[in-house]
Amino acid sequence: MSASRHYDAVAFDVRDNATMLFFARTTPTGDIEDYVLVMRTLGEEFDDTLFLEINEMQFVGNELIRETTMSENMLTLHFANPVSELGNASELMLTFDATADNKTSMEAGAFRVLGEKLSGGHA
Repeated sequence: MSASRHYDAVAFDVRDNATMLFFARTTPTGDIEDYVLVMRTLGEEFDDTLFLEINEMQFVGNELIRETTMSENMLTLHFANPVSELGNASELMLTFDATADNKTSMEAGAFRVLGEKLSGGHA
């Protein structure tokens, strides 16, 4: 079973100890009403761990995410096992508005954040 979500904004960010892809659905006033954060920790004191956060639900992604695929304006996270918090979904399809800013964020961040989990698809 698949779960899907659509977002109007995608942002890529690099911090001292992490790289992040942030997907957000915003209201007309700019408030965030739904989000997905995919984050990879970096540095010697961290284990290069992948994290997934969906509206304040946090998961360790290394064991959760088996692989990811990307095509045009869609990123699909394929889970190792169904996720009960997502209605037993075996994958989560994230689509986003095909704006220049969103595409730039995906181009800059997908490989840096998802690394070895990214396979197949059309980048």
